[in-house]
Amino acid sequence: MGENTLLSFTAFIFGLIIGSFLNVLIYRLPRGKTALKPAFSFCPSCGNKIKWYDNIPVISYIILKGRCRYCNSRISLRYPLVEILTGMASVFSFIKTGLSLDFIFVFLFLSLMIVITFIDIDFRIIPDQLNLAGFLSGIIYTYFRNDFSMIDAFTGALTGAGILFGIAYFYLKVRGIEGLGMGDVKLMAFVGSYLGWFGALFTIFVGSFIGAVVGIIGAYISRSEDKGKFEIPFGPFLALSATVYLFFGESIKNWYLGF
Repeated sequence: MGENTLLSFTAFIFGLIIGSFLNVLIYRLPRGKTALKPAFSFCPSCGNKIKWYDNIPVISYIILKGRCRYCNSRISLRYPLVEILTGMASVFSFIKTGLSLDFIFVFLFLSLMIVITFIDIDFRIIPDQLNLAGFLSGIIYTYFRNDFSMIDAFTGALTGAGILFGIAYFYLKVRGIEGLGMGDVKLMAFVGSYLGWFGALFTIFVGSFIGAVVGIIGAYISRSEDKGKFEIPFGPFLALSATVYLFFGESIKNWYLGF
């Protein structure tokens, strides 16, 4: 086994472990609970404390066949899914940055995007703690980047948040209802602090396009099956677009400016 393969495997295991903690954040934060209290995991159905051997990422889910050991209630497939996604995020972060300080910030960016995505899907909110943590980490990251300054970070944050705030304000004035949450606006401040103004623009426009396509398809299906109004959160599409730009931003920017 080569050194890079071994390190990638180690990164994946590390990601699985962090993914288990991300599941805690996804469950607790939108419910107003703290991330560290209680310090142990528990079954949402029966409240029993989950033993360490039942809390091994992915493996325990398979062994328990997706059910609680105590009450036999079904455990959401989302738990191993988040762990695997975080494991993959860790590997891709390592491939992008190698063993460097950059790994910490890139992996943190992706981890926050995972948490934000699943919370927004379930609750249509993005907790301020996550956006603030992301924005501050983006500002701190500028001290260690050679190609990205503090000015770039603040310009990106203002561009992203400013555009979405303008859209939200205009929609509210014209339609009289809120069409875009402030969580999305704050999310773009976080994204812009990492990706700069061009990355913020890319995230908004590509995220809007993907969201529109999914929204049209979803609305059509919902109407045909008489399921009522179809609503989708915007955060996951912004997170997806931001992730694409994080890895392919330079190529995208050079391709666009080459026209």
